[in-house]
Amino acid sequence: MTDFTDLLDGYQRFRTSEYRRHRERWEELREGQSPRVMVIACSDSRVDPAQIFDTVPGEIFVVRNVANLVPPFEDDASRHGVSAALEFAVTQLEVPEIVVMGHGACGGVSASLSQRFKGAPNGEGGFIAHWVDMLDEARDRVVARHGNGPEAVHALELETVRVSLVNLMTFPFVADRVAAGTLALHGTYFAIAEGVLHVMGEDGNFAPA
Repeated sequence: MTDFTDLLDGYQRFRTSEYRRHRERWEELREGQSPRVMVIACSDSRVDPAQIFDTVPGEIFVVRNVANLVPPFEDDASRHGVSAALEFAVTQLEVPEIVVMGHGACGGVSASLSQRFKGAPNGEGGFIAHWVDMLDEARDRVVARHGNGPEAVHALELETVRVSLVNLMTFPFVADRVAAGTLALHGTYFAIAEGVLHVMGEDGNFAPA
């Protein structure tokens, strides 16, 4: 089981291998970053975008949260972590592409389907419940069609990507750039068991990359 000591051991390996191998790259990154792609992924420990896409430091700007969700644009005084990262990536870094990546065996999807935290106070599941309630409409459609079995789980995992892509377009600075052709949005899904990445087509369906 990995603990903090193991992480420090990993850092030592990084310093003697990966850091040396990309030393020139790190020297360049000292001056700033200019990633071309923003990736919105799940916090799940099994789906690291940098590993799955085999990137080097500085190539992707990553935001990870429960179930890879993007909330809709909200003009209020609350704290908006995903929205702030999105705003920074699009308006400051001017990334030309955003990728939303869902995945198999997603705990956030399981929480949405089961509704097991519904009504729980914050600190006892309430934060999770209020986050995944972004999937409520999609969940109702999926349950009506598939029930609560494995097909429903997979269907709702794909819906996390579609919901996030729809919500991305509620941000004016995203929608304007998409309309102008300077920003492209992509949907993907990583099947953990098979190690296969699926890409969403214009028809909303997913196919292996």
